[in-house]
Amino acid sequence: MIPKMKGDSQAPGAFHSHFIESVQPLIELIDSLRMIAIDKDIDLPSIAVVGDQSSGKSSVLEALSGVALPRGSAQNKLAGNTVGICDELISLEISSPDVCDLTLIDLPGITRVPVHGQPDDIGDQIKNLILKYIDKSETIILVVVPCNVDIATTEALRMAQDVDPDGYRTLAILTKPDLIDRGAESDVLNIVQGKVIPLSKGYIIVRCRGQSDINNKIPLSKAMEVEMKFFRNHRYFSSLLNDGKASTRCLADNLTKELVDHIKKSLPYLTEQIQTKLLSVQRELKNYEQGPPVEEELMGPFLSDIIMEFSDQISEMSRTGHLKDKNIHALLRPVFKKWDIYLRGTEVSFTARVNEMIEKYNEMHRGRELLTFSEFCEFECVIKDHVAALQEPAMKTLKRVREIVQNVFREICYLSFDQYPALRYIVSKMINNIQSKQEAKVEKRIKEFIDMEKLVFTQDKVLQKKLDDSDIPQKTEMDSSDENFYDDDTIFNSKGCALLDSRNLVPDKLALYHEIVYQRLTDYVPMLIILFMLKDAAKTLRHQMLELRNGADVVRLLNEDSERGRRRADLKKRLERLTQAQELISNNL
Repeated sequence: MIPKMKGDSQAPGAFHSHFIESVQPLIELIDSLRMIAIDKDIDLPSIAVVGDQSSGKSSVLEALSGVALPRGSAQNKLAGNTVGICDELISLEISSPDVCDLTLIDLPGITRVPVHGQPDDIGDQIKNLILKYIDKSETIILVVVPCNVDIATTEALRMAQDVDPDGYRTLAILTKPDLIDRGAESDVLNIVQGKVIPLSKGYIIVRCRGQSDINNKIPLSKAMEVEMKFFRNHRYFSSLLNDGKASTRCLADNLTKELVDHIKKSLPYLTEQIQTKLLSVQRELKNYEQGPPVEEELMGPFLSDIIMEFSDQISEMSRTGHLKDKNIHALLRPVFKKWDIYLRGTEVSFTARVNEMIEKYNEMHRGRELLTFSEFCEFECVIKDHVAALQEPAMKTLKRVREIVQNVFREICYLSFDQYPALRYIVSKMINNIQSKQEAKVEKRIKEFIDMEKLVFTQDKVLQKKLDDSDIPQKTEMDSSDENFYDDDTIFNSKGCALLDSRNLVPDKLALYHEIVYQRLTDYVPMLIILFMLKDAAKTLRHQMLELRNGADVVRLLNEDSERGRRRADLKKRLERLTQAQELISNNL
């Protein structure tokens, strides 16, 4: 719990005469920073009150605040009727002309044995919660210890010593001086004077309301009068009152002074921390982009913008093959090269089949044709079978290219709509559907082209060029320069063709035709695939993306991924807090 006591500077009060006006802005600055929850990002100078159960901790806070703090069913209403603990703070603000300006963090009393159904590890839970606060270098540790116990064995002081071994941040309050055994007064004096366990900030002894006072409903104001009378008339402790080491009033003065000094020392580091955190949040927030607008009427234009940006990237990828550091042609080229190597490799098997066919021509294929007049259909069958076998590897090439293009398109989709799962799903599905339809179109055209190749056709000029570039004419007794064998366009006439139609030349001629088939397929299949799977697919995707804007449920499409949205929202809140904190400190320096 955080009891916050706020004094009225316009009215006189018990503590006001001891309160220096100049310190109030500093304390209010820290309170303002705590009000905007900046303590979620950085540690603020504070005072944490620690003590064993029944150490008198609550009575000290009541004396400082002048208000009876929640106990029993009033406390259950605030904190919940539970036997466990929670690290959420309950803030309690107390305004009065009779209190000092302080904000204290009241931590649970240290216990060792669970009671009333408390968890078995309740002691460890409480200690861990206390350590969470007192371990911070920005925290002044206010340890409450009864005078009637051995201070050396007090768990609260031991925990404070663990995190603050030199005692620079620890101030101890000794309570219940009226309950000490007769003759033990000198021992208490030694403790207060720092002769037992030295602390830089020292000790202050107070006498607050006991349980009997609470039961008898003794007012806090009356209890303070009783306290002052107790110390003035005490044989041993009256000197402590004169030395400023006794009474609740002395404690209030000391706490105010300690907190203000602590704030002054912490401000430069606090400013540096805020600036560092601010820059860090700003950098991280850039990774999450701006995000969708909150206003629904602005969501439509925002959706159009991100759709257009995505469509432009797809168009650029299909047009140039490049997008940022990605080159789709670098991914496609090995696939098409593999297709080319496969086609080139079939020439050996094709020639072998032709030779086998010729060797067994008389026994298996020759019909009624005369010697040297070979049946064309037999050669045509060889080519048809060869070309038909190319359909399957062509389809494999198509499927591999589809995989590459679809993955690239999806990658652009995921990067563009990373925080919008609904939109990302729709566009990803759209990409898949388009690629499926385009693949079906290419399959049909490849099959058509394979069927066309089975026709065994090429223009005379094409084959003539192959013959001219080969050494086939040198295998005959004809004179290739004899004009009687050529038409006007340098193509063999009937005489020239007849001379070439000898049995021993057939394998070479068919090998030349294989080259023609190879050149057509090695280029046509990749060009066909690129046109439909990349170029046309990109155009179709762009068109469908633009149609997506019409009548779209923009709220659903722009619903962000929960984790990413929460992270951006958290960063924006942190940015707002840190900016406010920076302004508050700047205005108070």
